[in-house]
Amino acid sequence: MTDHPPTADPRVKQLRLVVEADDFDAALRFYRDVLGLTERAAFEGEGDARVAILDAGAATLELSNPAQVKMIDAVEADGRPSAHIRVAFEVEDGTTTTDELVHAGAQLIASPRETPWRSLNSRLHAPADLEITLFQELEVPDARRSRPGFKKP
Repeated sequence: MTDHPPTADPRVKQLRLVVEADDFDAALRFYRDVLGLTERAAFEGEGDARVAILDAGAATLELSNPAQVKMIDAVEADGRPSAHIRVAFEVEDGTTTTDELVHAGAQLIASPRETPWRSLNSRLHAPADLEITLFQELEVPDARRSRPGFKKP
């Protein structure tokens, strides 16, 4: 594995996940008002065209091979296979946020549980037909790397 340090001027400035939502208002209420993503911008156009750009904090792209996905599915969702694309949100309180999202219309796939990598994860089917994971870090990532079985990149 090759270590690639971040460059001073990265080519990519932002990761933006674009999701078509049949019920735009319900999805906006869910992600902005319940989950708490901040509305960065919103625009309207002809023919009832609408878009809202919600700030989700830092963005990363997590690439996993099939064996890793299978392992995560076993730990996080009792072996239920995840969607090809799953969106993960780091939250402060995984249990409370999971309950709030279920109350707001998400379907619970797997309740919050502690993972071997010391996070509290839950999985839900959310508006706009997204499968999401909520995760609450229970330790800083550097502490995780020092434990047996976890390798530094």
